[in-house]
Amino acid sequence: MPASPKQVLLYDTTLRDGTQAEGISLSVQDKLQIAKRLDAFGMHYIEGGWPGSNPKDMAFFKDIKKAGIRRAKIVAFGSTRRAHSKVSEDANVMALLDSKTSAVTIFGKSWDFHVTEVFRTSLKENLLMIAETVAYLRSKKREVIYDAEHFFDGFKANPDYAIKTLQQAARAGASNITLCDTNGGSLPHEIRRAIVRVKRSIKVPLGIHCHNDGELAVANSIQAIGEGCALVQGTINGIGERCGNANLISIIPLLQYKMNRKALSAAHLSELTQLSHYVAEVCNLPLQNNQPFTGRSAFAHKGGVHINAMLKSAKTYEHMDPKLIGNHRRYLVSELGGKTNVMLKARELQMDFDKESPEARRVLAEIQKLESEGYQFEAAEASLELLMQRLMGRSKNFFEVESVAVRSEGIGSGQPTSVAEVKVKAKGREHFEVAEGDGPVNALDKALRKALQHAYPKVAETHLTDFKVRVVNSQAGTAAKVRVFIEFRDAEKTWVTVGVHENLVEASWKALTEALEYKLLKN
Repeated sequence: MPASPKQVLLYDTTLRDGTQAEGISLSVQDKLQIAKRLDAFGMHYIEGGWPGSNPKDMAFFKDIKKAGIRRAKIVAFGSTRRAHSKVSEDANVMALLDSKTSAVTIFGKSWDFHVTEVFRTSLKENLLMIAETVAYLRSKKREVIYDAEHFFDGFKANPDYAIKTLQQAARAGASNITLCDTNGGSLPHEIRRAIVRVKRSIKVPLGIHCHNDGELAVANSIQAIGEGCALVQGTINGIGERCGNANLISIIPLLQYKMNRKALSAAHLSELTQLSHYVAEVCNLPLQNNQPFTGRSAFAHKGGVHINAMLKSAKTYEHMDPKLIGNHRRYLVSELGGKTNVMLKARELQMDFDKESPEARRVLAEIQKLESEGYQFEAAEASLELLMQRLMGRSKNFFEVESVAVRSEGIGSGQPTSVAEVKVKAKGREHFEVAEGDGPVNALDKALRKALQHAYPKVAETHLTDFKVRVVNSQAGTAAKVRVFIEFRDAEKTWVTVGVHENLVEASWKALTEALEYKLLKN
């Protein structure tokens, strides 16, 4: 898959390198779903795993053939043959062929230190391992991408030998040679210096694969592309071992909108935020609000001076139009903001009023009062919208809670359970439900949704995805107020509500009822 001078090929390794991150364990079905989403997004290469390493990856390569992948090349990952063995008898190489992918990526050692201390073999044998493995896979009609592991560290230690390893892969027929900053400690000027030397020695298209241990994976990748690398490897949201990999979510818009390098169509770029959040959800890793480009706070404005400037021109405090990548501008309302913030939030919610109006003053006064009591609306925009609807006299009464009870049993036994009883009145009828949960909040959530589903079946589409508790006035000890944030989502969006009370369960209940009220409002 050749790249034009202006195009950069995108190589995603979320399903292999990304899954090496602490706390991530994807099922075969998870990997298939992410692969299909990456393919629909337009990714050029999707590395599915290491077929010689575990049964899960072998199952993935078997099932992906029936998944309807239309655009991307699925890639199997592995290593060069073992030292002093025949490549045709190497189990890892055979597993690569058994995966039946049209493209394979193999890694080999570029750092003489690794050759002698990890492989425990000679520098000459390492060169043979690279050349013979690439040549053998090419003889089996596979496209071969060669990952030069630890290349930049190897180049610093012994540049002549590091270059020789690349030349072996090039002569044997590799279609791309990807230079790896495996330890993630290189600086951009070191990346540049090495690539300039490499380009004098080999003519095969180059790629770049960076880790983020020095928090420079994106910068180093962009530097490498600027020096002529035609392929960039990384993961969605930068997940990966240790400090992670280069974040494709940042690299892709930088290529497209800052460097004038074509990676994907504008239509695909507009799905970037959805992809970022989708992969975070499947991996069960909440996306950081301040993640560049796709985080909820990436285009959020809070300070009054900033917002006044934004009203004159979005260029004053935004480096690009968030719509290009599927994100959106947000004006945060808090006690630190003024009436302008309130006016803009009202405009966003289609409740337009002037910042000097009585409505603006009433909303701002109520927000300041509630925040003094421990509420915080910056991260709970669903609660803010409901509050503003109530203050404007535009709220709807979808249900009334008639009674709630929750009890927990088996505390201290190691297997506690909670049971919740909820009675609500909705659409003129009473509905009573009982549910058991892992804790009181889980039980209340289940019981409330079961009760509301009689009147509002759409409630079944929602599920609680995150639950955060913060002590507001810690000096009060066990009598302190707690602030509870609850995140819900359905098939289309995510929303957050907030509740505050001295009692944790009561604060949680306030946030729970508002979360479902918001769902019904949006339906």
